[in-house]
Amino acid sequence: MLSINSATFSFGTDKKLTISSFYLTAGSCCAIIGNNGSGKTMMARALAQELEAESGEYACNLRPELVSFEKQLKLYDDEWQRTNTDMLGTEEEIAATAAAIIQQHRHDDVYCQELAQQFGITHLLEQPFTALSSGEGRKVLLAQALMSKPQLLILDEPFDGLDVSARTQLMTTLAQLQQQGMALVIIVNRPDELPAFAQKLGWILDCQFTQQRSREAFFADPLTQQLLHCASDHDITLPPPLQSGGNTAFTDPLIDLQQIQVSYGERTILHDLTWQVNNGEHWHIAGPNGCGKTTLLHLITGDHPQCYSNKVTLFGKRRGSGESIWDIKQNMGIVSPAFHMSYRVAGTPLTVILSGFYDSIGLYQQPGDQELALARQWLKLLGMEKMEQSAFLQLSYGQQRLLLIARAMVKHPPLLILDEPLQGLDSLNRHLVLQYIDRLVANSRSQLLYVSHHAEDVPQCMTHRLQFVAQPDGHYRYEQTRL
Repeated sequence: MLSINSATFSFGTDKKLTISSFYLTAGSCCAIIGNNGSGKTMMARALAQELEAESGEYACNLRPELVSFEKQLKLYDDEWQRTNTDMLGTEEEIAATAAAIIQQHRHDDVYCQELAQQFGITHLLEQPFTALSSGEGRKVLLAQALMSKPQLLILDEPFDGLDVSARTQLMTTLAQLQQQGMALVIIVNRPDELPAFAQKLGWILDCQFTQQRSREAFFADPLTQQLLHCASDHDITLPPPLQSGGNTAFTDPLIDLQQIQVSYGERTILHDLTWQVNNGEHWHIAGPNGCGKTTLLHLITGDHPQCYSNKVTLFGKRRGSGESIWDIKQNMGIVSPAFHMSYRVAGTPLTVILSGFYDSIGLYQQPGDQELALARQWLKLLGMEKMEQSAFLQLSYGQQRLLLIARAMVKHPPLLILDEPLQGLDSLNRHLVLQYIDRLVANSRSQLLYVSHHAEDVPQCMTHRLQFVAQPDGHYRYEQTRL
């Protein structure tokens, strides 16, 4: 049993979470929904006993496990730091495998195999954890949590980063865990991810959780209706690019990939892929977790070593013909889960957006008056102008993602690469960002490569789709269609 009454929790120096009433027993499920910055992650940590109550009543005799974006990010950071230091021996430099991460706190090879089969990640067990996609890493973290056989499982945004099949599978697994007697708390920002088997639901706003309600009472509440209603369409004027005259025009094709082959040892990631992107085309790239979508984008951005052994031509120049990585990236704006993980430098929302002018992680140049003015226009557009000097790393995951999207768009790049850009955003912010993307594409020469597992998260401006379709031999067929 978990019982909280009139409790207050502190996080940092200026944030406080208030929970007026919360009650959960074994075999029951509560689903919680909230916007970005509402305190969802603080709520998850409080329920997992990672935050101590300053006041009020808090009683829990259930053994908890928490799965969250922040925990996944910390695990990634810890692993990166462990393998990138001069103090390690040869064996210690080897990255931990997915199997090692799953069994980090409890070793049981048989149960590890069972969980891997349940989540469809058996083939990933010997892969380095840091080499997995965001969705694959999320499955590993879920398996790690279940490895300890908790009595209370707390999931903060568990479905983000998972494809349709994986989301359905996870929902089924959670329902089974509840039936087996496990207590569940599922925290989401998408209304369609509120599980049908949750007996109680609640909302959290401005770091306040009032009380749980039955499904009927929850959906009848006016506040719930307001939360579920996305912002109505309104005119959006994007800040202009830094230089007048728009983006540089490039001859067709903008991207030309010929018979691409990418392998890791005996595992083939991309097999005989030929693909071209011409001027005016905007491509939605779709396929299941681990099919190679992110690898494809890394070939284009120059972040994959095998881009030089393949026939990759961008903006009319063959990769490896003498151009630097910065020559290529000055024509790109990029947002991805991996990039978000790597943006760990100290800074403010203002400096994050300004860094987009210089393609840097962090700001190391003195911006001019025009750059400052444009960056502040983007902050106002996001409704974050009052947070200009806040600490970027102290913002919520969703707020950080919004700023990184603005950073990618600030220079109206010829090629805008968005890999799961809406991951971690609530309904309101997803709706607004999709409008920003459509408006940018309509009013500039920026072309879009867009990865998303959610059909409802695809901008209206998409003109083509590249679909990865699994084949019996383990390879993928690449279906190219015009929308």
